[in-house]
Amino acid sequence: MDMTGKFDSIKSKVERKNKRSIGTFLVFLLLSATLWLLTKLSENYTTQTTFGVQLSEVPADKWISSPEQSAKMSLNIDGFHTLRYKMIREQNRFVTVALDQVPYRQENGSTYSFSSQYVAEQIADRLDINVSDITMNEAKVYFNMESLQSKVVPIELRSNIRAQRQYEVYGIPTLDPASVTIFGPREIIDTIKTVKTEKLSKISVNQCFTESVSLDLLNGQIQSNVKEVKVEVQVEKFTEMDVAVPIQVTDSVKVRFFPETMTVKCMVAIKDYASVRPEDFGVAVDTSQLRNLQPLLDIRLESWPNYVQILNTAPDKVEYLIVQ
Repeated sequence: MDMTGKFDSIKSKVERKNKRSIGTFLVFLLLSATLWLLTKLSENYTTQTTFGVQLSEVPADKWISSPEQSAKMSLNIDGFHTLRYKMIREQNRFVTVALDQVPYRQENGSTYSFSSQYVAEQIADRLDINVSDITMNEAKVYFNMESLQSKVVPIELRSNIRAQRQYEVYGIPTLDPASVTIFGPREIIDTIKTVKTEKLSKISVNQCFTESVSLDLLNGQIQSNVKEVKVEVQVEKFTEMDVAVPIQVTDSVKVRFFPETMTVKCMVAIKDYASVRPEDFGVAVDTSQLRNLQPLLDIRLESWPNYVQILNTAPDKVEYLIVQ
């Protein structure tokens, strides 16, 4: 082998040895860094922080002007949990305290308080740490809560119910409860006449149904112990029918009309079909035109059974003859 070949062979061996050495060094460096990081993360750190406290489940007859408070504390936790805490964005560092789950007391006037330990318990659950790892700066969380005005108002159903062909909603949907006690500031309560429901939408119905619908409490401007209402809707199969309703007047003047009846085209539930009678309808005649000797008198349908849906009537004018 010439000198050049020997040189290349030696160079190749040196390069392989160097590569193995660098690889071994990097492996040990990575192991060392991992051990160092694990050691650091296993150590405890004290972190000062502030968490927002949102209050929920406020009594219906009370109002909190600032439903979000804040609480300062110290976290004495290991590096793993510290890293977990740091990953929570500042705007998301809050917990919710339900007032129906904690004992609160009136301090004076409209100022109330509850133990900050309940906040510590919520934070401990969120960070998966022990409550003993949290030291609250204050023993209590204070908040202002005032009494509200009350008023009983009827509930108004907002709905869009469409039935299948030949079916109709029968009667007026019933609400349970039909009225509700609302609470709120006087300036709002005084303007409210009814509380509406959220919109109940049903399409292509062909049978009776019951649905629970939430109340519209004006985006929290008013409160109520009742949050939803049960709506019962009757649906029946309907059919068309024509009813010949006599045209009559009660004046002392005897009049004969041409035609003598008004034809009322209406929709009626099949179960009520046999109950529809002409005498249940009433036709009003404009008798002032009679006194003025008008050639035709205006007539209109004045009354009809509440279980009947009127489609149209004919005629709207009649000829007449005064009988001596």
